[in-house]
Amino acid sequence: MGVADKESVRLDRWLWAARFFKTRSLAARAIAGGKVQVNGRRVKRAKLVHVGDTLRIRRGPYEYAIAIRAIGERRGSATEASALYDETPESRRARETMAVQLKTVAATSFRTKGRPTKRERRNIDRFKGRS
Repeated sequence: MGVADKESVRLDRWLWAARFFKTRSLAARAIAGGKVQVNGRRVKRAKLVHVGDTLRIRRGPYEYAIAIRAIGERRGSATEASALYDETPESRRARETMAVQLKTVAATSFRTKGRPTKRERRNIDRFKGRS
């Protein structure tokens, strides 16, 4: 049975085939944790999804809003997986904005050289009134 012959497939299997999760067990865990919604509803992993269903998937700080374009049961290459769904432009924009925000936060974080030097320790001691 080919991809076009199938009308529906289990949600966890589709998420795995579309490469949103590395394993089906990770997909099932995300579904059980409420991180995946089908047509605006929280569902179980055995829920059958069809072409035209909308999914909302949260992975870390990112959220995907997609529409299922094709049913896939087998995991293939990334290009094959991207052919299984269409992401909304708003979702893509929100993810790109979030990525930029995360990069700027990481870039502005304070990083020290390590342990203070002897001179810096003396200044710290003076400041704290120890000497």
